[in-house]
Amino acid sequence: MTTIRLLDATEARAAIPDLCDVLVDCVDGGASVGFMQPYTREDAEPYWQAVAESVATGATLLFVAELEGRVLGTVQIGAAQMPNQPHRADLKKLLVHRAARGKGLARLLMRAAEEEAVRRGKTILVLDTATGSDAEAIYPRLGWERVGVIPDYALWPEGGFCASTFFYKRIA
Repeated sequence: MTTIRLLDATEARAAIPDLCDVLVDCVDGGASVGFMQPYTREDAEPYWQAVAESVATGATLLFVAELEGRVLGTVQIGAAQMPNQPHRADLKKLLVHRAARGKGLARLLMRAAEEEAVRRGKTILVLDTATGSDAEAIYPRLGWERVGVIPDYALWPEGGFCASTFFYKRIA
């Protein structure tokens, strides 16, 4: 059974080992999510510790997808925005372990994130993803609108430039 949960800071800290496994697996699988190969659990820990601190301040909402008690997917909402953007949030780091793909975790995580963002007064979400990646195909199926592409925006984890496609979704 799949469970989607919004974590508080204590739960986020406790989930760091599983979150590290998910992130390392995604980077090893070629996901352009900000990190370069080779990438280890030790590399991932400081990132997730910083996310847990951001959860503690309320700047980040951290969702996990658990399958049989193990965290196998995650997504974040960057809820803290500039004063002229209180209605907006950034969707970040939709990650699903390769062993759990095809089970609907991404869809469930996105639904939970969007619903919570609405509860917190957000009306529009934005995100970017690597152009040509498997992830890029997910967002239009979930109602996201493609804005455009910036070439050479980031690097693939194994090296080489990749373009990024930007999306938005009105949620309220």
